[in-house]
Amino acid sequence: MALAVGRYNVPLWHVAQILTAQIFPAAPEVSATEESVVVLVRLPRVLLALLVGAGLSIGGAALQAIFRNPLVSPEIIGVSSGASFGGALALLLGLGSLLLVSGAFVFGLLALVMLFLITSGRGGTPLLMIVLGGVVIGSFFSALVAFITYIADPNTTLPAIVFWLLGSVASATFAKVLVAAIPVLLGTIVLLVLRWRINVLSLGDDDAAALGLRPAALRWVVLVAVALMVAGAVAVSGAVSWVGLVIPHVARMWVGPDHRVLLPVSFLLGGAYLIVIDTIARTLTAGEIPLGVLTALIGAPVFFLLLRQNRDRIWDSA
Repeated sequence: MALAVGRYNVPLWHVAQILTAQIFPAAPEVSATEESVVVLVRLPRVLLALLVGAGLSIGGAALQAIFRNPLVSPEIIGVSSGASFGGALALLLGLGSLLLVSGAFVFGLLALVMLFLITSGRGGTPLLMIVLGGVVIGSFFSALVAFITYIADPNTTLPAIVFWLLGSVASATFAKVLVAAIPVLLGTIVLLVLRWRINVLSLGDDDAAALGLRPAALRWVVLVAVALMVAGAVAVSGAVSWVGLVIPHVARMWVGPDHRVLLPVSFLLGGAYLIVIDTIARTLTAGEIPLGVLTALIGAPVFFLLLRQNRDRIWDSA
């Protein structure tokens, strides 16, 4: 439906013919314009929204498990702020889209390295230190982003920086889909392989150690996987908030706290959610509404209602 809906509507059966023709070579009985709109414009955009939403959502579910806190999201480890700074810096310097993606990805991973350097030490890393380290790093890179927006030319680069920071997949291409697919799918595979271990880790370090796991090492593996996914997502779409916080709660209330089921459901729900949001963003008004605006406007009230109606269940299951 997302491929069919837009300012140029394409009938669903035409979309089905076009997609079938991509797999089984045949000449679909549709116009060249319809085929171009579906294949070249909307298909990469839908795929990119799917990957970004899915990566942020499953990353949020994993972080809420290892921190044993239902209010944790991917932004807590500072990777989103680091990636946002990398992209904003590339736009300020007038670099190409490839370097923009590369800069966001590199600085996102740099934020994770800084987190490791801040929290590493003898006797393991307490959860509070990781959270505080993420807050410090996030604040540092947010200050750098604010400085970039301050010195940017208000007539040329500043609008591009602000729009990118608000989040969008309007410039989606198959190359960007590939850039997002590699880190998001790689991180997802790691989390799905470790999903039963994440179940044990969510019980607490003492219980996990008693069952033969190494909580500190496992936590860092999960953090690296989540950082990889978040950096890849922010690199191609900008900062899209609330997805990694709200969607895992919806999935948890639907299927329960078992991460063997919760993680794949969060992946699918997050992808579907951002596809819906992006479809609304490009069809609601004549101008493109940034994804970050819609996810915040929808996510904040929905999360408030979820907390009010299911607060006991959410906290008990977490």
